[in-house]
Amino acid sequence: MDVLANVYAFYERYGGMKRVIGRSVCGQPIVAMFAGGKGYPQCVFQYATHAREWVTVLLALAHIRRGVPRGGCWFVPCANPDGVALTVRGAAFLAALPPARRRFLEAVNGTADLRLWKANANAVDLNVNFDADWGRGAANVRSPAPENYIGRAPFSEPETCALRDLTAELSPAATVSYHTKGEEIYWYYGQSGAHALRDGALAAALARGTGYAVAHPEGSCGGYKDWCIRTFKIPAFTLEAGRNEAAHPLGEEELPQILQKNADVPALLAEELWKIR
Repeated sequence: MDVLANVYAFYERYGGMKRVIGRSVCGQPIVAMFAGGKGYPQCVFQYATHAREWVTVLLALAHIRRGVPRGGCWFVPCANPDGVALTVRGAAFLAALPPARRRFLEAVNGTADLRLWKANANAVDLNVNFDADWGRGAANVRSPAPENYIGRAPFSEPETCALRDLTAELSPAATVSYHTKGEEIYWYYGQSGAHALRDGALAAALARGTGYAVAHPEGSCGGYKDWCIRTFKIPAFTLEAGRNEAAHPLGEEELPQILQKNADVPALLAEELWKIR
């Protein structure tokens, strides 16, 4: 399935508010769509920051169709369109790139098989490129790679800048990042006092709704969740969807199980935020 083509076709058909929030390294649009109304809370959900986790794009489209009964939400179904194109189109996408870009990506990957690629077209892992203890992660690398390369500087990439600018403009009540896999929820990034109590309680509600475990990954930083917590002091969550037993990249066959546990997450988070407003 070419999920990127599906996103753009869905975007063209979508009758609600929508916008292009930026463009990828290779010039592909990064699109966002709004569902819900103007009341509290307003949230941001983003998906497929890591290329091989493209199944979350399909979850995003399901979330948009389902909508939110309270407040409103901007959904960014594919934060890394070049990376997703590399993983799902492979050689066909490479062949369409300028020769220098193609040679660079082939050299970095070291194999013709791009299905496990996580980064963008600059070989930067977008989820370590945000300005939250940038470069201090335990698995970080400092040269182009299929995963974990932090980039030249925080927000060196157009994709992370697009999410940064959208989030700063909207000042959301909360954000959610969807990744795969492991069925875990990450919420903690140094909060204390009332903020920690608030965010932990929201994470617990998400855990009850999904059946996922609340977890605290060690040595992880520079992600969108981390930056939202650090910069805006808002609740921000990473949800690792999909069975841990499933192999990367999780395919369309995993979607029914992911949907069963995650279809109501936007509505659930909005309701919980409204209760504690």
